[in-house]
Amino acid sequence: MPVSKIAELSNFSQSYISQVKHGKRPPSEKLLKALANHITIPKPQTDYLSLFLQSRQAIGVTAQTLRFYKDRLYRFALEVNYLKASHGDIEHYLNSIRPNKHGFSTRHASFRAIRVFYRWLSAKHDLPNPMLGMTAPILSKPILPSLSLEQVLYLIDQVSSFRDKAIIALFVESGLRLSELTNIKPEHIDWSNRIIRVMGKGRKEAYAPFGEMSEKYLKAWLAEYDPNNSNIWGLTAWGIVSVFRRLKAETGLPCNPHVFRRTFACLLRKAGIDTMTIKDLGRW
Repeated sequence: MPVSKIAELSNFSQSYISQVKHGKRPPSEKLLKALANHITIPKPQTDYLSLFLQSRQAIGVTAQTLRFYKDRLYRFALEVNYLKASHGDIEHYLNSIRPNKHGFSTRHASFRAIRVFYRWLSAKHDLPNPMLGMTAPILSKPILPSLSLEQVLYLIDQVSSFRDKAIIALFVESGLRLSELTNIKPEHIDWSNRIIRVMGKGRKEAYAPFGEMSEKYLKAWLAEYDPNNSNIWGLTAWGIVSVFRRLKAETGLPCNPHVFRRTFACLLRKAGIDTMTIKDLGRW
């Protein structure tokens, strides 16, 4: 559907719609709702997209993963009649996806989401899978950033609160994912063994070790903050991300959970820890 038509139906600017269509920014909830009210995605008898998203919720995927599927699949459904799509139609759609603002192609992300959807459609509803035998787009392999120990200590020095110092230290010493760190409660911390019980990907419970630096800042923070049956930070995941964005703007260093998780692995490898042990420690 042309950009002008979508803009007319949704009451958003053509510039914004164009950026969404080409993968330069995600669609807002308001846009998705507007499109749902005005645009009928082909569904002869059953809304398979909604059923698929419900099935992902049922197996316990994170809210972020659910948004990923919703974003990728609704963009796809706006361009392609997914119930009648051929192998060639899907390849043409994937090839139309432009690189994002960082210069990285998001074709592979869309490919993964669409492939999971069609596999589910074939298994649960006995419908043909047009992606059988389709080769995944080639991934670019940029060198992703990590930090040195000196840079980590510098970042910790740049924040004033024990909370933010503890967050950075724990990310680096434990290799926690954002969702794992966000959901920590006091009862999850085993101080005597220096481990934290976390719920990882796929709702798998695991234990993450932490070091002396994390212990020092965690105890200092919890001495002045009462979680009161909430997480120990008093922040949501987006609140933690906002802390890192400000820190990046102030220091010029890359600051996000993925960078800290890579730093965790790189520092352990430099210390002589073998890769299989790192994999287990990081719950990969």
